[in-house]
Amino acid sequence: MSTENNAQDPMEFMRNMWSKMGFSLPGMVTPTLDVDELDKRIADMKAVENWLKMNLNTLQMATQGLEMQRATIAAMQAMSKVAAESGSTEPGHASAFTNGMWPWNMMQGAAADAAKAAAAPAPATPAKGRAKDSK
Repeated sequence: MSTENNAQDPMEFMRNMWSKMGFSLPGMVTPTLDVDELDKRIADMKAVENWLKMNLNTLQMATQGLEMQRATIAAMQAMSKVAAESGSTEPGHASAFTNGMWPWNMMQGAAADAAKAAAAPAPATPAKGRAKDSK
């Protein structure tokens, strides 16, 4: 081993070591000393960071929207169940709570009607009616 101290640049030593291996990894092993290149890398990293933050915020808003939708539907279902269980046995006499549930009941009825209409086959039109209209 040599006892003399060479005042070499440590970065130059790393470049020489890697170049002897047959391949160069300048950006990964040795840091760049060019300020413009560093500014470019910093700007690129900040752009990626902002893009990721935007996607995270979008994902969080979508999740919150679905949670609010779920909570609203669960509350309406619970209120409907309570209204159905506490219904009055006297005809023509409903509780104030039951009267306030008319939008939910109407939506449930409309959904059931739509499901029935989708399941029913479309009525066929008679051929004679078409012939008369074409004259």
